[in-house]
Amino acid sequence: MQVALLGGSFNPPHVGHLMAASYVHATQGVDEVWLMPSAQHPFGKQMEAFEHRVAMCDAMCRETSGWLKTTRIESEPGLTGRTVDTLALLVERHPSVRWSLIIGSDILRDLPHWKDFHRIQEMSRVLVLYRAGYPAPDTVGPPLAEVSSTVIRELLARGTEPSDLVPSGVLAHARAAGLYGLRRGK
Repeated sequence: MQVALLGGSFNPPHVGHLMAASYVHATQGVDEVWLMPSAQHPFGKQMEAFEHRVAMCDAMCRETSGWLKTTRIESEPGLTGRTVDTLALLVERHPSVRWSLIIGSDILRDLPHWKDFHRIQEMSRVLVLYRAGYPAPDTVGPPLAEVSSTVIRELLARGTEPSDLVPSGVLAHARAAGLYGLRRGK
């Protein structure tokens, strides 16, 4: 089996994540794409609680026909949010899986700060998707939509629900849980 990992804070997950996962599933010969929410951000970024972000990812997965799944692997004791350590654990637990790691071209500038990126490349095929506004050599696919979790959080905090940028199930969970400044049940 071939699985592609799409990691991130998913704070909240949005249509850009869904488009990236759909593109990889449709074109890169993978059987499944696993959303991998960060339990803690290695660079200290503040996020909604892990359980809420997992629930929102699960809601987005329900928008597909079963090929998109959420993994809670980053919540395992001893992991610190470093991709190399998480991937090593996945390789150990699922030795028959061939792994791919999806990253956006906007992340390329951060790779020098990643722990042991060469080991990540040894354990997985790294797929660099072309994120609009961040051209880079060796990217895969057309420019993906410019969607930002930061902008989405700002809109939600102002009481605007960006229903064109966030799957309805994700917004429903955020609303029900009172996340991002939304009033419960609004």
